[in-house]
Amino acid sequence: MFGMQGAGKGTVGKRVAEDFGLEIFETGAALRELATQDSELGKKVKEIIESGKLVSNEVVMEIVENFINKLPAGKSVLFDGIPRKIEQANSLNALLEKNGRDYKALLINISKETALRRLTTRKICSSCKEVYPASYKENTCAKCGAPLTTRADDNAEAIKVRLEAFDRETVPTIEIYKNKLIEIDGEGTIEEVALLTEKTLEEKGLISPKN
Repeated sequence: MFGMQGAGKGTVGKRVAEDFGLEIFETGAALRELATQDSELGKKVKEIIESGKLVSNEVVMEIVENFINKLPAGKSVLFDGIPRKIEQANSLNALLEKNGRDYKALLINISKETALRRLTTRKICSSCKEVYPASYKENTCAKCGAPLTTRADDNAEAIKVRLEAFDRETVPTIEIYKNKLIEIDGEGTIEEVALLTEKTLEEKGLISPKN
């Protein structure tokens, strides 16, 4: 799944996964989970995290393959936040093909103006990290009851830097998938975008219609 910051891909991805029984691979979550495990890969990841070093593309691909190998046969996956760069896309595609997995790319499209507006007004749960739009008027999380906060880097200047990085690194990466790309209009509410995404994936035969 691709999308500019603020496109809602994380929220939409969770919704699609829950509704249709898909697995989600999110690099940060996978790293944190592995770091708690007493395995060779877990120890390697823990050491990298504790040293403050960046996780190399080779280690990320090792983590992805470990994740795929543990999946039941035929289980579909949504990759959220990966690939971010061309090198990573080439590595991921080769790994998926090696494991006999076909793949498509999904891009949720929004304007930079929409991204800026959403990111500067959103709220995030201080505990479970659920994200809420400005239209959500409560000050506590609907899922776990913890207080909502705003991210320190959700200010106009920091957001522009992140959007520039998206243009510089991720847009060229998306181009690799131009023959496998499904585009979704992300300008509506999260509910509208989630429904449109599910409808589109159903029509293309990538998920089975709900009973």
